[in-house]
Amino acid sequence: MLTAVFLAAAAQSLSANNYAVDEPMPAHSAALQWSDEFDGTALDASKWSFDTSRNKAGWYNKELQYYAADRPENLRVGDGQLTIELRNDPEAISRFPDWGGQQYSSAKIVTKDKAAFTTGFVEVSAKLPCARGTWPAIWMLPQAESRWPDGGEIDILEQVGSQPNVAHANLHTALFNHVKQTGRGAETPVPTACSAFHRYQLAWTPDAITAGVDGRAYMRVRNDQPGGRGAWPFDSPFYLILNLAMGGDWAGARGIDDAALPQRFDVDYVRVYDMPRARPAGRE
Repeated sequence: MLTAVFLAAAAQSLSANNYAVDEPMPAHSAALQWSDEFDGTALDASKWSFDTSRNKAGWYNKELQYYAADRPENLRVGDGQLTIELRNDPEAISRFPDWGGQQYSSAKIVTKDKAAFTTGFVEVSAKLPCARGTWPAIWMLPQAESRWPDGGEIDILEQVGSQPNVAHANLHTALFNHVKQTGRGAETPVPTACSAFHRYQLAWTPDAITAGVDGRAYMRVRNDQPGGRGAWPFDSPFYLILNLAMGGDWAGARGIDDAALPQRFDVDYVRVYDMPRARPAGRE
């Protein structure tokens, strides 16, 4: 999910498909850095916060949703999973003081200031919505505040409802992003993304970032381009984000299917593992 509005990019895809691979995902350690199994009956406030910061002003990319805080119609935990639900209910949300005139309600949660990671293996088991206009995302931003895209952005999974059952992964940096038409990413079909849970994965090392589904990598971006942090700002802590947006430059390009609402983004777990340490040269 992009974090700034750039009108010049509105007419082009926000995805890239120029770093495609087809191979097994890199191995990860059995050691967990952090996880949430969603075993309780409420969102764990020690791990997640609601992001409602731009409800009044409007969200980026011309998105059309209002992100509610702790509203069970939009986010709930039960039966071992998290559910984010996108609804068409403008009258109900118009009573909130930070309402910005949106027609749709949803939720966005972040681990900012609670958990952040520098390298690791992220795995999220999720079932996605598939209706025109929907935009579920699993992504990461830098813990330290920075102007987008200078600090970097890691999109582990995005799916737009006008292109159902296709997973996208992308990286954004100052030198490589969709605005400059230098975006780095790839996509892959996931035929049952909207009817079954799949494991959306990211392997992040100092040398490369690899994205995959169910153990199979489909995108790899290596730390091999000149430009310093403009090319590779991925050496500092990033936090996790889960959200379900509606419309916008990319997801709304083919319209919105109100008749298909509500739509749900279900998450079984989020896990962050250590990556194996590289062996010293000459050691077996």
